[in-house]
Amino acid sequence: MRAGGEIERPGPGEELNTGEPVRPRQAASVILLRGGSEELELLLVKRTPEARFMGGVWVFPGGAVDAEEGAGDEAHRLAAVRELREEAAIELPGPAGLVKFSRWITPAVVKIRFDTHFFLATLPGGQEPAVDGEECVELGWFAPQAALDAHAAGEILLVFPTIKHLEQLREFPTAEALLDYARGREVLPVEPRVVMEGEVARILLPGEPGY
Repeated sequence: MRAGGEIERPGPGEELNTGEPVRPRQAASVILLRGGSEELELLLVKRTPEARFMGGVWVFPGGAVDAEEGAGDEAHRLAAVRELREEAAIELPGPAGLVKFSRWITPAVVKIRFDTHFFLATLPGGQEPAVDGEECVELGWFAPQAALDAHAAGEILLVFPTIKHLEQLREFPTAEALLDYARGREVLPVEPRVVMEGEVARILLPGEPGY
């Protein structure tokens, strides 16, 4: 998928479904921040190229909610803390400190669907992320624009939701400014639509013409 929202051929996890829509699985993801009042950097991890879903893609640490984590906001927060620990070896103090930033639902025409709640968290003092070498094989701290530039240069592979998050995050000069913006903000779900134009699928977001 191009950064502008056009697909010439489906990227990892973006294969289209020609049958009945699949019910999205509940998921959570953490946008881990560092930089305080001086700058904004965020953590991306590279999924192993061997993975059947999103293989080789750079993502925010995250994954599906487990059944034992329950339902609702608390379940998403517990899953976010667990996934950050499993994928990046970061131990957060607890789920209450997470700041909800966004909620994205995979388009109805895509085969593998998630209803993902994205949370912001600050890198705890004295900790550094590490990958397990199996599920995730690399990691990097990026300024949002630097990650977009690396994707454009073919150095890392990103998919549409990550690109759109980075485009929003680059508007904030520091981690502190981003957190101040996000605290207490109402988060509404975003469910992109896929519109076919000949052989090309175009992704539309709420508020865009033709949505």
